[in-house]
Amino acid sequence: MLFITTNKDHEITRQINDLVGKPFSFWTSLKLKGIGSKRMIIEDTSPNFDSILNQVSDLNYANIELRPQGILVHITKGLNRFVWVIPYFKLSIYKTNGLSIHANGSFIRFRKSKTFNENRAFFNKLLNLKLEFTKHYNFNIN
Repeated sequence: MLFITTNKDHEITRQINDLVGKPFSFWTSLKLKGIGSKRMIIEDTSPNFDSILNQVSDLNYANIELRPQGILVHITKGLNRFVWVIPYFKLSIYKTNGLSIHANGSFIRFRKSKTFNENRAFFNKLLNLKLEFTKHYNFNIN
């Protein structure tokens, strides 16, 4: 789901919290050694994201925030801020030349750059949290 979060709206905050859980507490974020990624360059997106990206030759940036039940992908266009909310059960990550995040038929591909390499520990943390979340819903059918 895509939300405009330029201005604080309690209804949007409630919907985001319902989808991916409330933000981690301060102490939990310290234990996890951070819950946000560094800024990454967007290389390509699915067509439904074209309206929220810069159309001129400017670079588009995004960063990712971890939540207990999913992630938030924050995208900035000018002075506007957008959030793509992805629950863990809909999240797919592909590592090609860079990294690609897919959910609900949409995707964002990040360029492999210096900040992408600095985010390696963050992506390991993201995959571990996703595995912990999906472990609770693993049905062993024999």
